[in-house]
Amino acid sequence: MAHSPEDIRAHVKIYLTVFGALMVLTIVTVAISYLDLPVGQAVALALVVATLKGSLVAMFFMHLKGETPIVMWTLALTMVFLVVLFGLPLWTDSDRIVDTRPTAWAAEADKAHATTDHASEAEH
Repeated sequence: MAHSPEDIRAHVKIYLTVFGALMVLTIVTVAISYLDLPVGQAVALALVVATLKGSLVAMFFMHLKGETPIVMWTLALTMVFLVVLFGLPLWTDSDRIVDTRPTAWAAEADKAHATTDHASEAEH
């Protein structure tokens, strides 16, 4: 399977373009860290940029751009499972993340904590 010099030049040009895009997106990621955004928004924005970078690497450097549809569907299903598996702990543990608990829950938790503190002080 011989390739002509023109084919090789075209592939090298694509690789260099993708490399340039990855460098620009890396600079964007660093710039996001300097923005005055809340932590959650900064992390979400950085994750979007990281997803773009990962997609570029997978499509061009791992040669997934020209794969069959079954491979693409398998990758898509894998990504769905990844999001679900990362999302489950966040969803089930979201009441323990700072400033995300509903006020009523926080008040009940504070009451329960105060009751256990008084009980432990009475034992000593």
